[in-house]
Amino acid sequence: MVFLQKQFYPLCIIFQMTMNTTSPKVQLLYDLCKTTFSNSGLSSSASSQSIQILCSLLDTFTPADVGLKEENPIDDEGHGRVARCTQPITYLHIHECDGFTYLPFQAFYASFDRVHKMCIFCFPTSSVIPLHDHPEMTVFSKVLYGSLHVKSYDWIEPTCIRESTEPGCPQVRLARLVMDKVFTAPCRTSVLYPKSGGNLHCFTAVSPCAVLDVLAPPYREDLGRKCTYYIDYPFSTSGNGAQISNGKEEDYAWLAETETPDDLYMQPGVYVGPPIEV
Repeated sequence: MVFLQKQFYPLCIIFQMTMNTTSPKVQLLYDLCKTTFSNSGLSSSASSQSIQILCSLLDTFTPADVGLKEENPIDDEGHGRVARCTQPITYLHIHECDGFTYLPFQAFYASFDRVHKMCIFCFPTSSVIPLHDHPEMTVFSKVLYGSLHVKSYDWIEPTCIRESTEPGCPQVRLARLVMDKVFTAPCRTSVLYPKSGGNLHCFTAVSPCAVLDVLAPPYREDLGRKCTYYIDYPFSTSGNGAQISNGKEEDYAWLAETETPDDLYMQPGVYVGPPIEV
């Protein structure tokens, strides 16, 4: 117990400071991330307590804390469904410790690894980031405004794979449904882990919305952290012989790898919130 108290003492002090400082919240988030994360993502001393402290800070974030203004859903609706679906998702880069990337879906990396990354995704209504994974990553997501539908899965262990007998059909792997719900701001921060919490997820904007993400560590293909996209199929399509330990068939799906979707329409934006002092 004494050992644990010593391990978490710095984090507790930093969290207390966030409640008694005039520093921008995004600066406090950066400082806390630097304490929480090591070069491999969560530091060896990090546990549920340090994660809860980070979530507690993220829970207090509003659009104004990162230089955003909430969009008017009525204005968005006026574009019509076809126009809305062709509007891009805007990616805002805030900071990446020890290096920077352009987009998490493109291979542009420096020669060293990174500890964590802070960024924002701004969604027009009906826009989608398709089902994708986060290998060996911990990701914190905070909806800043609007409503976002999240559908997520975790892989079943031990691994259950089915080879298709049909020519040209992909191999599929069994996954368990973790989440299928709508987050509407203000709401709590969600967290996914390397092997739990819905490591594979899909985002669909129910209304104009923005999501603040902290990725630890961020994607890096040459270190095995490649972003892979998937298509999900109902369990009944390949369920013969597969064992379900608990739950119903509706709680499971077969996932097949796919290429990066051609209709993933994303553009870079400019972060105009408070600057971070490193």
